[in-house]
This record gives sequence, C-alpha cells and structure tokens, in this order.
Amino acid sequence: MDSGSLAGRAALCGIKTRSSKMSFDNTSNMDGQKMKRRNQLRLSFGSGHPRRNPPEPNTFPASTTIVTQDVMAHQWLPPRTAGSGTLRLSPQVEFTTTAEDLKDLGEIGAGSFGCVNRMKHVSTGHEMAVKRIRSTMDEHDQQKLKIELSIVMKNDNDFSYIVQFYGTLFREGDCWICMELMDTSLHELYKRVFGRGRRIPENVLTQVAFSTVKALYYLKETLQMIHRDIKPSNILLNRKGEIKMCDFGISGRLIDSIAKTRDAGCQAYMAPERIDPSKAINGYDVRSDVWSLGITLVEVSLGQFPYPDFSTIFEQLNRVVSGEPPLLKESDCFSKNYTTFVNQCLIKEFEHRPKYDALLKTPLLANLQRNTMVVAEFLSTVLPPPAITPRPS
Repeated sequence: MDSGSLAGRAALCGIKTRSSKMSFDNTSNMDGQKMKRRNQLRLSFGSGHPRRNPPEPNTFPASTTIVTQDVMAHQWLPPRTAGSGTLRLSPQVEFTTTAEDLKDLGEIGAGSFGCVNRMKHVSTGHEMAVKRIRSTMDEHDQQKLKIELSIVMKNDNDFSYIVQFYGTLFREGDCWICMELMDTSLHELYKRVFGRGRRIPENVLTQVAFSTVKALYYLKETLQMIHRDIKPSNILLNRKGEIKMCDFGISGRLIDSIAKTRDAGCQAYMAPERIDPSKAINGYDVRSDVWSLGITLVEVSLGQFPYPDFSTIFEQLNRVVSGEPPLLKESDCFSKNYTTFVNQCLIKEFEHRPKYDALLKTPLLANLQRNTMVVAEFLSTVLPPPAITPRPS
C-alpha cells in the first residue's frame, strides 16, 4: 500500500494526517517532548485538565467525583458523585456524610431486594440499620425516592410508632436507606418463642395490633401514604418495649385515597382484591393493609403461616382468592375481643372490611394505651442479653 492510498483512507475515516508521506515507522523521529505533551493533552470531555484513568473500584473516597467513559460511543459521560447524602439524626442534628463515614458492623437481615447491615457513624458513634438495595434506578427515580423518604423523615421523628429514617445514600447505583436500629423483628421473635415451646402472650399481641394500626393510620392521615407490605419482618421491636413499623421503600403516594398499582408487597400476605383485580375494579385502598395485618396476627398468634405449603405460588394465591380466610377459632384460646378483631381484618369482601379508624374503636383497642413495660418484660425473657461494648482504654 502506498502513502497516497493511506492518506486517502485516513481522510475518509476522518483522521487528520500531517503529510501523505508520513509512515508508521517515523514516530521515532518525532521530538520526545512533543510526544509527551501530546499524551498529556488527551482531555476528558468538558475538562481543562489532562485525562486520568478512573480509579479501581472501592479504592476511592465516596465523596469523590468519578468520570466514566462509554467505550462503545467513545464519549465521556457527565461526572457523578459516589455515596454522599444528608443524615438527619434529629431535628437538631443534621450533616452531610458519605458511605465511607459508616463502619459496617455486620449483616442483621436479608431479603429479595437487598440486605440490612448494622453500621456505626464513625464521627458521632451513632449506630443505625442500613438497608442496602441493589438498584438500577436512574437519577430521576433516585430523586423521587429521596423526596418520598424526606417526607417521612420530616414527619416521623416525633412519631414513635414508625422507625426513624435518617437519610439515603446512593453508592455506585445502590440505594442505602439509613434508619433507626431496633433489636428484633416480629418474625424473628415468634420463631424464637415458638421454637422454645412457648407462645406470645395475648397482651403483647394486642400491643402489636395497636402499634401497627396507629402507624398505618398515621401514614394514611398525615403522609397520605399506604404501606402495601405488611408482614412480621416489617414490624420491629426494641428492648424498651417499643413496636414500630418499617420499610416504606416500596410504599406509594395515595391518589384520592386509592392505590392504582398492584405489584408492590409480599404476595403471601396480599389481600384477595390485590391478587384478583376484578374484585376491586377502581383499585384497592388501605383495607388491603388491614388484611395483611390480619394474616400477620394469625401467623404470630399460632406460630406458623396460616396457609399450607403449595407446590407453586399460583396455587397459594388461588387459595387466597377462592378459599376461606384463615380465621382464629375459640379453640385457639384467645379472648373474644382479640379473636373478633383479627377475624374482622380477614373479611374477604374488602367493602365490609374495617378501615383504621374503625379498628381503633373496636373493644380490643378502644380504651387501650401503649404499654411498653409489658412488651419489654416479655422481651427480656426471650432475647439474649445485649452485647457489652468494651470501653476504650
């Protein structure tokens, strides 16, 4: 191939050459300083600084700005910030932080959407639960989630039936939701209790029902939100005897008090009208969470999930829609008020199922007050003693 054809092909490809007589062998004749300068001037898009190779994963501070390259398009993408956000521990304590400011103390839970780790904010020593969700959300969806959680953060710090949300961090696409650390979940508690041949006392179960209804009523009336994922693992307890709702990451804003989407939540606890749309043509409402509460209370009262194991999830869902609800019976040895309350939550025709305000007026809850002492005393007989943190020498 001659130099003329080489230059012609280069021109067709949009490559500029100094001379048609230039060959690949004459680079050694170029001045060394010019070659060095040329390499330095391979600029990243929109930057006045020489190109630097992106650091290896997990080797950079979370607050640094990373510039990535789309190799296929040969274009530089806009910078993105890794892992920074605002934590609000109380109305008086709020600060900007990064993922590197949190020390991982180990995993305390896991689910289909991610895991929950116990972490300590190094500079303040404050411990929290951090739910890390594998996410492919784009920037727009991240902003929507931040707005939704910020609404909860601003309203629930003084409401003691919902776990406090401290803030969110987005690190390399993953969403970190920082929230109040509790000691156990209702799921872990009932498994531990029944595993020892015991049952959860009715006065503790009544406190669970009372606290959960209060939390759900607050979400609806104050924040105009519906939870849509009521189950034992989302009801948390601490050694002080407090019972709180958590996990609003998949909760939805209500539009005219009616939820239009049908895909959020754990299928095993879904109400019939959520599984079969024909039962609620205009969409389901907060009474779907009342059904989920009823299933939850039956489960933790009897020590097992009320529906039998099926070979497929479709058989189980068909049982929920077509079969009889799993009601409590007199032989289960609970009071009439408690049995009636649970069974009211499991009325299949959701139009006849009570809403939160009606539940709070039932004989079981009408004159009830929060009693953390009852719950704390029971937990002290079930949970292992708290770990003692050694004092620094």
